[in-house]
Amino acid sequence: MTPNRCTLDCFLTALDQSMRSVWTTPAGHRPMPTHAHPAKPLTTQDQAAAGALMRVNHVGEVCAQALYTAQALTSPTPQLKAFFEQARAEETDHLAWTRQRLTELGARPSLLNPLWYAGAFALGLAAGRFGQAVSLGFVMETERQVEAHLHSHLDRLPAKDLASRAIVAQMALDECSHGAEAAQLGGSELPVPVKGLMTAAAKVMTTVAHYV
Repeated sequence: MTPNRCTLDCFLTALDQSMRSVWTTPAGHRPMPTHAHPAKPLTTQDQAAAGALMRVNHVGEVCAQALYTAQALTSPTPQLKAFFEQARAEETDHLAWTRQRLTELGARPSLLNPLWYAGAFALGLAAGRFGQAVSLGFVMETERQVEAHLHSHLDRLPAKDLASRAIVAQMALDECSHGAEAAQLGGSELPVPVKGLMTAAAKVMTTVAHYV
């Protein structure tokens, strides 16, 4: 395959992935997590609160699709590319689960999803350009922050919303696994200032997505 053809194929693949992540209803490979106990009816207030939190989680999964797509494009080895593509496939489950739960709660996705996707894609490209250790280190720190964020949502979700809680709990386990695998593949710890910038950017995203 010629370089120009590879560039075109990569561009078309990334474009298709962005359309699927932002504009279509995703289909997961694994069934949506469920709780052992039957669902309990939620009050209007609890339903609205859960919907806002799950909208934030859905945005996080839109961003994950963008990050992993971009990092796969810049991967220098087949092994690294395979890691990012497998992680993206697992994150597609999260995207599908959170989207379905939003529908069940009568809530909508963020109106800014195209913007979130574009920003995360740019970050993924930048991380990939710095080499394998940094790209994997970016995954390690991202997943570390996402896991902490998901555990905070388990504290904030209404106690009766067992369905959302089951989804978030499984997502947290998967994010931990992705971070650990990135470390095993040779990821390096990012500088403290970079981690701080990532935390600040995530705070802006989660705050805005809670409402918009």
